[in-house]
Amino acid sequence: MKILIVEDDRALNNGIALSLGNDVILQAFCVEEAKKLLDSSIDLMILDINLPDGSGLDFCRKIRQTSSLPIIFLTANDMEIDIVAGLETGADDYITKPFSLAVLRARVNAVLRRRQSDNDVFRSGNFVFDFGSMKFLAGSTPVELSKTEQRLLKIFTQNPGQTLPREMLLDRVWTDHAEFVEENALSVAVTRLRQKLPGVPIKSIYGIGYVWEPQK
Repeated sequence: MKILIVEDDRALNNGIALSLGNDVILQAFCVEEAKKLLDSSIDLMILDINLPDGSGLDFCRKIRQTSSLPIIFLTANDMEIDIVAGLETGADDYITKPFSLAVLRARVNAVLRRRQSDNDVFRSGNFVFDFGSMKFLAGSTPVELSKTEQRLLKIFTQNPGQTLPREMLLDRVWTDHAEFVEENALSVAVTRLRQKLPGVPIKSIYGIGYVWEPQK
């Protein structure tokens, strides 16, 4: 894999590069350097938001106009509104500083696995979710899920270990009619997923939202 790291802290940039040593690593320390290195051969970008010559958010928006390149934000901006803005900009993941290099490697691998999956199948423990054919198994038992439950489940499985704010989930799951959604609609949908998929690792984060806790 070829990974582009865009981070102005040189020590951190070098540390990340060393931790991802099995891949081909390109390093940039500002937006302009990143633009010169960015091409269709890049498999994933790790992008800081606060860069000396511009915003990583703006850079991500520009990339999203023409490309679905996997992008992971890596930033000190850890407020809920920052996380929501980063994900809505089109990032595949959002990691806040300080962080563990082991966690970063795991999140990089998770994003790459999702993007490389041709058949859109998620497997974890005794769960198999085929979003392409809309077939969902808990062990060997087929489970019927509504369209809303499928959309919600897919967002959770695409963002393992990441706390997802209620507002973001409401916006993404009920995109077409968000203004008509009742306040407890998300809670009801999560409850139904838990009932239909016993043991599903969706944890409530009080006052914020939910997180899919990867099974060890």
